[in-house]
Formats: sequence, structure tokens, C-alpha cells
Amino acid sequence: MMSIDAHIAVVLGAVLLDLVLGDPRALPHPVVGIGELISALEGPLRRMVPNVRLAGVLLLVITVGVSYALAASFVYAAYLLAPAAGFVVSLYLAWVSLAARSLHLESAKVVQALQSDVPAARLALSYIVGRETAELDEPEIIRGAVETVAENTGDGVIAPLFYLLLGGPALAIAYKAVNTLDSMVGYKNERFIEFGWASARFDDLANYVPARLTGLLMVLAAPLCGLNGGGAWRILRRDGRNHSSPNSGFPEAAAAGALGVRLGGANRYFGKIIEKPTIGDPLLPLSRESYAGVVRLMYGSEALLVAGWLAALALVGVI
Repeated sequence: MMSIDAHIAVVLGAVLLDLVLGDPRALPHPVVGIGELISALEGPLRRMVPNVRLAGVLLLVITVGVSYALAASFVYAAYLLAPAAGFVVSLYLAWVSLAARSLHLESAKVVQALQSDVPAARLALSYIVGRETAELDEPEIIRGAVETVAENTGDGVIAPLFYLLLGGPALAIAYKAVNTLDSMVGYKNERFIEFGWASARFDDLANYVPARLTGLLMVLAAPLCGLNGGGAWRILRRDGRNHSSPNSGFPEAAAAGALGVRLGGANRYFGKIIEKPTIGDPLLPLSRESYAGVVRLMYGSEALLVAGWLAALALVGVI
């Protein structure tokens, strides 16, 4: 079993590696393997289990179970080989579970393109959002980037870090399996509405605490980031549930309040305009400064979670 000192070193090392290097795309990535497992299981489960919803439940159980078991086994076997090997494997699995740097880099491509090429910015945005982007003007492109960073601060940064702190690399990888399942089969279309039901609902459950924690962390981080902490708290309380997702509205509301902007509203999907509830008040226009602010909130929230965890360990005398 990993000592508390090793666990702290793994967490701090993983956060640092993610901040400096981002996602190690050139190395084997557990999420790629998880995605391949999901794709490989879908056909056989649909054929073998007549009840489509039950087949989806089995997909969830098998995928998350295998992901956790393999991650835990790799760590255990590496520690048996040598403590240094166990530490390295733990560090790598923790590192690839975090996505702050990647989220920053991918969203920054949108804003950077806006400086000279709006069509290129629309295209870059289309890679990170589900809405149609071909006709968006600059404020709407910025809104898409801000909403993406705010929402994914919850499920791409704070949630995996929360589970890493709670249960080590294996639990963080299990969370990534849940998140990957939702992104692959958690759609409300004819193909997945029944098969992906369990994955979508379990993703909601897994993100319930982290999403609300993200909102609170953003409130606390806002004044440290030169933003409006009081506004973040007010809009979090007022508009945190103004979203079709039971979780995504909390980080988006805190971000909107901190930035003094309005998020939500009309989006176009498959040629049809969908009116979504608005989040926040339009005190300031959506601008590149809004995007820079939400990126600071993301990093500030992550730093506060790590600092709070270390303070709690010190308070109880663990360190």
C-alpha cells in the first residue's frame, strides 16, 4: 500500500507534470484503452443481452471494474518489483487522469484564431463543443470557449483530482472510465438512449460532489484571480441549476458570476435552434478577457483544492 508521503508526492508530481507538459499524447494512454474496450464490448453485449438497458448496465460495470482492477494491479505489481517502479507507475496514471493543461491549450486555439481568422476560430471551437459553430460571431465563439472551460474544470480537472486525492491513481482512472463511457454512449439518441442510460446516470452521480465543489472553489478562487467572488457566489446560488445537466450548471454559474457575463441561451444543433436557460447577468461583454479570466479560475480552483487537501492532512496530524 502506498504511504501517505508517496501519495502526496504522486499528487503533487501529477499536477506539476500536467501543468508543465499537458497530456502525454506520445505515450500509451489509459483513456485510449478504455475507449477501445467500450467499442469492443458494445456489439457483443447488445447481441448477448436482449434487454438493451441491462446490456448498458453490464457495459458500465465491466468497463469501470476492468479499468480500476488493471490500474490497481499495475501499481501493485510495480511496487512488488521495486518501490521506485511503483511510484513511477502511480505517478503516470495520476498524471494522465488530469487535463487542465490540455483544456487550456485546446480552448486557447479558439481565442488565438480570433485575432486574425474568425472561420478558423469557428472550426477550432467545433472540436471542443457539440453545437454548430459555422455562423457564430466573436462574442458567441467566446461564449462557447468560456462555457467549455468552466464546465470541464469540473469533470476534466477537479473531479479526477478529487478522486485521485480520495483513492489514489486507480480510483482516478476508474473515474476517467465513467467519464469516457458518458462521452461515448451517454447520448439521448435512438442508438444510445437505452444502452447508454446507466453510463449517463452514473456519470451524473460521480460528478455530483465534484461539480458543486468546483463551484465553491471558483467562488473562493475568484478574488485571488482578480475576479468577483461575491458575484460568483450570488450567481452560483441563483443559477446553478439553470442547466439540462444536474452538474454542469454549478461551475458555469460560478464562472459567469465571477466574470460578470451571461452564459447559456440559444445554440444550434443539427440545424435546429435550442433555447437553453441563461446563466449569469450581462454586466460585461463576452470578450477575450472573459476567456482569460475563466482560465485563471480553472487553475486557481485546482490550486485551492490541492492546498486545502494538504491543509486538512496537516490539521489531522497526518503530515
